[in-house]
Amino acid sequence: MGIKVLMILLQISTTSPDSLNTGTGDATMSIFDLLIKGGYMMYPIILLSIIAVYIFVERVLTLRRAAETPPGFIDKIKGLVLSGDVKGAQQSCAQTDTPISKMIEKGLARIGSPLKNIEVSIENVGKIEIYKLEKNLGLLATISGAAPMLGFLGTVLGMIQAFIAIAQEEGSVSPKLLSEGIYEAMITTAAGLFVGILAYLGYNYLVTRVQKVVHSMEFSSIDFIDLLQKPKS
Repeated sequence: MGIKVLMILLQISTTSPDSLNTGTGDATMSIFDLLIKGGYMMYPIILLSIIAVYIFVERVLTLRRAAETPPGFIDKIKGLVLSGDVKGAQQSCAQTDTPISKMIEKGLARIGSPLKNIEVSIENVGKIEIYKLEKNLGLLATISGAAPMLGFLGTVLGMIQAFIAIAQEEGSVSPKLLSEGIYEAMITTAAGLFVGILAYLGYNYLVTRVQKVVHSMEFSSIDFIDLLQKPKS
């Protein structure tokens, strides 16, 4: 059996490309037809790709809005607080829907309380906002690992089916039967790796964007706490 498979592989390797483009035209099939030939394991991989694209686009838009703090916003809040117009500072924060404005608004609402309580209030709001920024990133990371594994599983199942078909074939096994079984099985691996790589790159890009927003939140909160300490100095 091993010698027969080896002879078939040698026969496939010596087949000219021109001969593959004649006949039924299977060698020039579309990408859609190729994906369909991947079998039923292609359906969860396609579903994961749709979910990954949705998460990436939705998170990019969310992080873009979160990072759009108006220029001079912190300086404006400083000026209002130093002039004693805390209500005006709160209104300015309410008009700006960003994580930084929500943290400072909470701190303004706690003015008059011990400084430690203000810091804790700002920190708690910051944690909630970071959780919102990181929403679904874990799912995207899971997709980056699950999609290739599903692809490998589909390939193993496809290879099993291919070798069952070869074993059931009476007489000599045609190169077409062997090659079709192998390339159809490998489609799921290629698709799974493709989705996994894109999801992995998207995840790392989003994590970097989240870290930038978090650093800006930390800097602004420290700046605000320093502002509250000035009258006491």
